[in-house]
Amino acid sequence: MIVRFLTAIFFLVTPLIASDYSEKVDVLYNSLDPASLSELFAFYNLYPETPAGEKAYQKAWGLINLHRNIVVEPRKMQGFAFDIKPIIALVTRESYEDSVLLSEKELETIELLTSHLKNRQLKGFNNWSTDEIIAMPSDDVDLARTIFLFQFGKEDPLKVRSYEAYLDMMAIQILARLPKNYTELQALDAISSFIFHEMRYRFPPHSMWTEDVDLYTFLPSVLDSRHGVCLGVSILYLTLSQRIGLPLEIITPPGHIYLSYQKDGTEINIETTARGLNIPTEQYLGINNKTLKRHQIKNVVGLNFMNAAATAWHHCDYKLALSFYQKAAHFLPDYPILTMFTAYNHLLSGNLKEGKALLQKMKTHPVAESLYQDTIAEDYLLGNVNIVGIKAVFEEVNETRESILEKQALIQKTLSIYPKFREGVFHLAVTWLQLGRNKEAIEALKRYHALDPTNPTVEYYLSALSLQRWSYADSIKHLNFCKLIMKKHDHNPKLILSLEKDLRRSVPTHLL
Repeated sequence: MIVRFLTAIFFLVTPLIASDYSEKVDVLYNSLDPASLSELFAFYNLYPETPAGEKAYQKAWGLINLHRNIVVEPRKMQGFAFDIKPIIALVTRESYEDSVLLSEKELETIELLTSHLKNRQLKGFNNWSTDEIIAMPSDDVDLARTIFLFQFGKEDPLKVRSYEAYLDMMAIQILARLPKNYTELQALDAISSFIFHEMRYRFPPHSMWTEDVDLYTFLPSVLDSRHGVCLGVSILYLTLSQRIGLPLEIITPPGHIYLSYQKDGTEINIETTARGLNIPTEQYLGINNKTLKRHQIKNVVGLNFMNAAATAWHHCDYKLALSFYQKAAHFLPDYPILTMFTAYNHLLSGNLKEGKALLQKMKTHPVAESLYQDTIAEDYLLGNVNIVGIKAVFEEVNETRESILEKQALIQKTLSIYPKFREGVFHLAVTWLQLGRNKEAIEALKRYHALDPTNPTVEYYLSALSLQRWSYADSIKHLNFCKLIMKKHDHNPKLILSLEKDLRRSVPTHLL
């Protein structure tokens, strides 16, 4: 694209005359981004015999060598045939173009000029054995190599190395915009700017990712499409940060992931679904989660497989889902959420013995970050729901009213047989909220409260919805229930404080 762009600009200029050819080339050279390797190399590829082309060539190699201890200059290397075309192909490829599979010679070229990247110091970078990677400490794991190796296998090394070369050239471009002795904060800004503004990675439209979330999680798909869900773009960000040498925290609120830079009292969060926006940590804390789960690089590989399993589960391919969960377990040992989802898929597959054993295990391995634990396991073991009922609450809905009504019908059918199934009652309330029927949602939530008054999320929703309907006494009552639960856990989230303020502004003084 850059080559076509430069050529188009050149020929838009007044018709060429031999005497002013050099001047026109100089004008075009001066319009280049001086820190863009893709523009500089593409310009040289078009005008290699001109002084301006030579300046572009020297400028590009100056940027590459700025961060190298050993200078690389292809013209001075005997027996080394430098081909600029694969570099241009990698850094200018658009999202609609096919991925580039490089030859051995092309890979050797790129691997030479990127040999100084920080991930080369990781033991996992030179490892092609999945068993050895599973066994090694997290600090030794090269995230990109591990993900590509598990996806493509060591039998397809050119594909693995081609995608790694793509990441390497991204890292080289990021470094080209950094000074020689850059700080970690400068590196953070440079990576974010490159991913979200220069390359324009975006969260995919809802209709795209709900069907095949793994397409926007697995790194090759994210690289090819420039679309990714929170985990997919976070993985891309981490693979680049490993190459640049930027340490990042990996944090997972329920159903989400974000990255964070934390050092010497500085905390900068990176919300990959919002172009790297720095969202305060307290906004990730909900009613039911007092703390946030922190992960290591190695755990991210497991999260990757969990997302792939979610797609298989959504398509009712429980056997495939279980195979992904089994792979995830290598990287997420004793992870309660993984245990829970694996148990449900065993039950849905008809493996009742295995599923029940895992549900029993969950009793002694609760989710440490949650105030109120998942109730599906307990209700199933108590006989308060069957496998069909579990399937009903995990039924996916899209933006259509019909899909919400279909799920609601399944849940109501389950509750007609198992009226004490708490998660079923809660999801019934959610469907009413999705339909804009707050009155019916309140009735369902009160039904839950009668079964179990210790769920802080239910009490919060009852208070907030009651306030919307001017049922002040009910709103105050359920807020107090919620605050009592919060007090036991020494948790005081902003949502509660905000609801309290709304109550004080709205409720007549004599009712407070």
